[in-house]
Amino acid sequence: MWTLDELLDRVSAALTAEYSGAPNGRVRDVPDKRAVRWYATTGLVDRPSAMRGRTALYERRHLLQLVAVKRLQSQGRTLADIQAELAGATDTTLTAIARVPEQLLSTAEAPPPEAVRPRFWAEPAAEPAAAPPAPAKAFALNGVALGGGAVVLVPGTPTAADRADIAAAARPLLDLLAARGLLNEREPS
Repeated sequence: MWTLDELLDRVSAALTAEYSGAPNGRVRDVPDKRAVRWYATTGLVDRPSAMRGRTALYERRHLLQLVAVKRLQSQGRTLADIQAELAGATDTTLTAIARVPEQLLSTAEAPPPEAVRPRFWAEPAAEPAAAPPAPAKAFALNGVALGGGAVVLVPGTPTAADRADIAAAARPLLDLLAARGLLNEREPS
């Protein structure tokens, strides 16, 4: 089996002998990937024989079909005529039309080995390298409203005097926040 690129290389090599090329500039001398896919969609060429992941795989018959199509096109035949002639054609018929050299038809090359996916569920889980850090101890926070929507969080429970001192110490910060438009205008500071 061949990938589409490998198939097209073989088609190109097969057409180097006894091939005059397309009779006009509207037909390519050698099909490209898009043409092969279109030929398969319209039934002119068989669909890929198999898939390896998302890669389509082609065989000897596909090579014969593509070369036969190109040889018939070089005689000035339309795709509709070619499709009618080749519909249901046997490999013997295709071989006679395509005249592909035997060495291009052989698939003696071993297919590339498929990648083996690891069986992650069959292996024991690895031990963690180090123990995860202990979570920080949780503690309650209390908010001290400074005005303008600003709040300072403190870990203890502030008294009324603490709140007044914090608000006085925060006055320059509140002025800066107000000047930059970072405070809630609706709430008095």
